[in-house]
Amino acid sequence: MEYVDIEKELIPYRFDIDIAEETYTFEVQYNAEHDFFTVDLEQDAEVLAVGVKLVYGVPLFGDIQDSRFPAYPLLPLDLAGESQAVTWETLSERVFLYVIDEGAVSDG
Repeated sequence: MEYVDIEKELIPYRFDIDIAEETYTFEVQYNAEHDFFTVDLEQDAEVLAVGVKLVYGVPLFGDIQDSRFPAYPLLPLDLAGESQAVTWETLSERVFLYVIDEGAVSDG
């Protein structure tokens, strides 16, 4: 299963990613005081979402019904079942932001 590679040591940072043949810009932020991550989403320089929190087991942007958003769900999960939260300690170590469609993602 493919996942969005989030490089914690670069945060805050922006990167482009292709999902379902569409290019998006993600900006990842970290709140050290409360130990959580947020994601901003843009497409073609249009801001689509700001400060969406990464929550374990909850699709990122899942509550937004808009055709401009990624066509496939993006789900923070630990496939080994060892973690149940998205924290600095777990993200990109055990918890990854999976694209729920094989072959739908590539670095842009």
